[in-house]
Amino acid sequence: MGRAFQWTRRIVDRLTMALNVAGTFLIVALMILINSDVIGRGVLGSPISGVPEMVSMSIVAIVFLQVAQAFRMGRFTRTDAVLNALSKRAPRVKAALELIFCLAGFGIISVLLYASYPLFIKAWDRDTYVGTVGDFIAPVWPVKLIILIGCAALLMQLAMATISAFITMWRAGGDDAESIVQESAHDAV
Repeated sequence: MGRAFQWTRRIVDRLTMALNVAGTFLIVALMILINSDVIGRGVLGSPISGVPEMVSMSIVAIVFLQVAQAFRMGRFTRTDAVLNALSKRAPRVKAALELIFCLAGFGIISVLLYASYPLFIKAWDRDTYVGTVGDFIAPVWPVKLIILIGCAALLMQLAMATISAFITMWRAGGDDAESIVQESAHDAV
C-alpha cells in the first residue's frame, strides 16, 4: 500500500504542480495584457479590444488552475488551532477531523464538477462567446473546460488526503501516513 500510494501521490502532485505553473503563466500573461492596454490607452490613445472580457475569464481560469495546489500546500481557509493542538495529543482525532474535512470537500467539489459539466457541453455545442461581434469575441468553453480540470485535480488531491487521514487514523503510531505524505510532497518539489 505504501509504494502504490507514494507513486500515485507523486503523479497527482506533479499534475497539480503543472496546473499551478499554467495558472502562474496565465497571471503573467494577464499582467502583460493589462499593462499593454494601459500603455496603449495612455500613449497611443488606442486600447486593446476585449481586455475586460479576457480579464474576467482569466481570473476564473487562474483560480481553478491553482486550487488543487492551494489545497495540497495547506493554504485553504480554515482554522488550524484545534488541529495543531490535537496533532501531538490525539493524532487519531486530528486524522478523523481531517477525514471529515476531506470527505466534505470531496462531496462539495463533486457536486460542483457535476453541475459544471452540462455548462461546458452547452458552451461547446452552442459556441458561446463573450464580447461584441465585430470588435472582440472569445469562446467561453476553454474556461468551462479549465473549471472541470481544476475540479478533477482538486478531487484527486482530496482523495489522496482522505486516504492519508484514514491511514493515520487507523495506524497505531499515527505517523506512518504523515511521513508518506511528507516524503511524497518533498519528492514532488
